[in-house]
Amino acid sequence: MNDTTPTKHHVASTMERILYEVKKVVVGQDHFLECVLVATLAQGHLLVEGVPGLAKTLTVKTLAQTIRGTFRRIQFTPDLVPADLVGTRIYNQKTGDFATSLGPVFTNLLLADEINRAPAKVQSALLEVMQERQVTIAGETHRVPEPFVVMATQNPIETEGTYPLPEAQVDRFMMKVLVDYPSEDEERVIVERVTGAAAAVAAVATTDQLAALQRECRTGYVDPALVDYAVRLVTATRAPHKFGLADLARYITFGASPRATIHLIEAARALALLRGRDYALPEDVVDLAADVLRHRLVLSYEALADGQTADALIAQIMRKVPVPDKPLQTHADHARALQ
Repeated sequence: MNDTTPTKHHVASTMERILYEVKKVVVGQDHFLECVLVATLAQGHLLVEGVPGLAKTLTVKTLAQTIRGTFRRIQFTPDLVPADLVGTRIYNQKTGDFATSLGPVFTNLLLADEINRAPAKVQSALLEVMQERQVTIAGETHRVPEPFVVMATQNPIETEGTYPLPEAQVDRFMMKVLVDYPSEDEERVIVERVTGAAAAVAAVATTDQLAALQRECRTGYVDPALVDYAVRLVTATRAPHKFGLADLARYITFGASPRATIHLIEAARALALLRGRDYALPEDVVDLAADVLRHRLVLSYEALADGQTADALIAQIMRKVPVPDKPLQTHADHARALQ
């Protein structure tokens, strides 16, 4: 097997082994872990909302161990400055020259803990890294390592001392995942693992091999009907009256951007590969639609007053927009042969 040209089965088996190693340490949180792997394969970023203590940091740190990658964690605070994130120029008294000291964003997996506690200028610095995958320091451009994935967390409980994320930055996140408390059985296992001997996590792949898997992910086939379905879902968030959902218009101030459509297709293609297919099915789009869209809807005050949530509105839209027929493997093979 050549690492530069992995097959769909090689991708699925490698990611399955990575998931197996992560689950040696992390208990439960199946949907969250699936979204982490999807974002990693699709080269997207992840916004995670959940109370402290739900293994968000542990998940990313363990994932970094499985791919022999570097991991950095930044605790965002109101007194943080951009140089704390991206780095700065330092004067060397011995040589009389300035040297560049690179910041913690130069890593493979970056955990931005409580990202909404940082002021706007710090969030702007992170925005360039997320979008351009590079940092500009004193006029010099520095590329971050590949692969590069940002996982940012938000605490839904505390609002004191927080800064709402600008829409431009929120839109850069491929998905927003809501992490809930574990079940009683899962929590019992968590206590046993944490208070017992530490589990050994094996390295499954290198960062070069992961980059090859990411390239393979981009070759997955997506039927035009699925692209149309994604476009209709996103359009329904902007113009719900076109889909017989005029009542929703008063609840949505701004709908999702075209980046939502792109991320929906990219995420569905990555999920298909995780499931052992090199072509996406409607259920791949359906399973990830809420995660891709929920943080991109700007709800009106009327929605908040009526207790409407982004998830509830997305569910109504998905019930109204018809799902296309499943493409067959033969269709995918034929379409790929014509390319």
